[in-house]
Amino acid sequence: MAQAAALGSVAALGRGFTQLDNARKLGLLAGLAAIVAIAAVLLMYGRTPEYRVLFANVNDRDGGAIVGALSQMNVPYRMADGGGAILVPDNVVYETRLKLAAQGLPKGGGVGFELMENQKFGTSQFVEQVNYQRALEGELARTVQAVASVEAARVHLAIPRPSVFVRDTQKPSASVMLQTAPGRTLDAAQVAGIVHLVSSSVPELSPRAVTVVDQAGNLLTTPADGDGPGRIGLDATQIKYVQGLEATIAGRIESILRPITGPENVRAQVAASLDFSESEQTSETWKPNADPKDQAVRSQQVAETSTPSPVAPAPLGIPGALSNTPPGAGTAPIVAPVPPQTNPQAARPGQNAAAGAAAAPVVAPPPPPATTRDQTINYELDKTIRHTRNETGVVKRLSVAVVVNYRRTTDNAGKPKLEPLSEKELAQVTDLAREAMGFDKARGDSLNVVNAPFLGAGEVLEGASPWKDVVGELTSPASVATIGKWVVVVALLLVIVFAVIRPILRDLAQSGRRPPELPPMTLPDPAQPPGTVMINGVAVPVNQAVGGTYGKAGMDAAEEAYEADLKAVRDIAQQDPRIVAQVVKDWVGRDE
Repeated sequence: MAQAAALGSVAALGRGFTQLDNARKLGLLAGLAAIVAIAAVLLMYGRTPEYRVLFANVNDRDGGAIVGALSQMNVPYRMADGGGAILVPDNVVYETRLKLAAQGLPKGGGVGFELMENQKFGTSQFVEQVNYQRALEGELARTVQAVASVEAARVHLAIPRPSVFVRDTQKPSASVMLQTAPGRTLDAAQVAGIVHLVSSSVPELSPRAVTVVDQAGNLLTTPADGDGPGRIGLDATQIKYVQGLEATIAGRIESILRPITGPENVRAQVAASLDFSESEQTSETWKPNADPKDQAVRSQQVAETSTPSPVAPAPLGIPGALSNTPPGAGTAPIVAPVPPQTNPQAARPGQNAAAGAAAAPVVAPPPPPATTRDQTINYELDKTIRHTRNETGVVKRLSVAVVVNYRRTTDNAGKPKLEPLSEKELAQVTDLAREAMGFDKARGDSLNVVNAPFLGAGEVLEGASPWKDVVGELTSPASVATIGKWVVVVALLLVIVFAVIRPILRDLAQSGRRPPELPPMTLPDPAQPPGTVMINGVAVPVNQAVGGTYGKAGMDAAEEAYEADLKAVRDIAQQDPRIVAQVVKDWVGRDE
């Protein structure tokens, strides 16, 4: 049934189109062609991809090379910012970047170490040093541009000439000019990373000698980025250490209380105060002198000198022949007497033993020799040397806050309700939290445990929408622009369809279903033979009129019109015969 109706509608449209004259046919075809062209343009506009920046701030040389490479890869592109930025469709941005990077594009405003590849023969040492510095600056700029928020970078190095004199030695310095992406900024950690990256790439370059400035002239480096006595505040590493320590202590408290309170029923926050100051101390102490027996001998020196008496003994004895007589044979006594000291000059040759024995000289004892003894003993000193370097990051104070949810129970009717913890249970929770945090009263730590009802995690999750991520994706600026573009395209297409195309088709269908427009007819003339009609005041047979003027398509319509006219005349004659009589009278008078 529906198919037959559709075929009938199509046939009606065809008949309606054939009934139009040539001018209207041409106008209708031109209008339909224009509508189709507009719809095609709108669809192409809707399907046109969004263009994104491929490279920005490119110089003329790199821009020409990139455009040539894009033409070879058949990638459409656009120019923006006076040729300083190249845009490509967003669906091929990353692929195109990778392909261009494989070709070494863009090379950037500065040159890298490829400058050292084409060294000419006879280049002086000064030129080589300048080229090396230029290459190092270019490589550092390329490395800094790899940061996500940085679009362009320039690095200037001030490297002094080496000197053989220490007093004339100068330290190098560096300055970095950054251009950030629109709407992007660099945080302190990223700036510190760039500073340390540049300082680590140049020998003897201190981080304090690196200056970072953005495109607006804002100084991004502070004394906190360097090291030494000028540093103020905490750097990114120290802040991260403090946050990690606080998270660790809070996690330990929650993990030990979770089995008691249940999951999602305890929250802990920790505020840690740490001391990052660095100090060194060296001290020497001596104890009082102890007993030598308890001391260790370090060194000992003994010096002993013996000096004989300077005065010789006087000669003694009896002069004569007996003194010159040699002594007799000696005998070994049982006890050897101490031999007296005799004067060798007192003896005389030829002196007999008896005479000698009888004339034994009397000898005086010699004086004892002079003896000197020096002794030096060195003991070890009781000395203590202590070198102390205080550890950085020492915890000065901990402040901990713990919130425990009410216990969930049911009443007599079986409905859930919340009850606070008892004092005993709250005391147990406090003791566990105190032990988990490492509470130290002498350090001034504080702990506050509160038992209060709070919104359950299950209720929060039930209220959360699972389409949150989808909504966030759809409400992004890029998605809103794309959706708005398609809404405009669809709205215009609907306007064209319902305001232009549909009325035209409806009129054609209705004109195809209506009988064709016939020339004006009059009432049949009684004087004319039956089966004739009056067309423009002339009686024409119906068959001739249908076959000649109207064609086969209008035969049924002409006959129906003739029958309708006859019926109308009969009705008028029956209702008001006077009108018919007047008409007949007029006919008779016209014939006369």
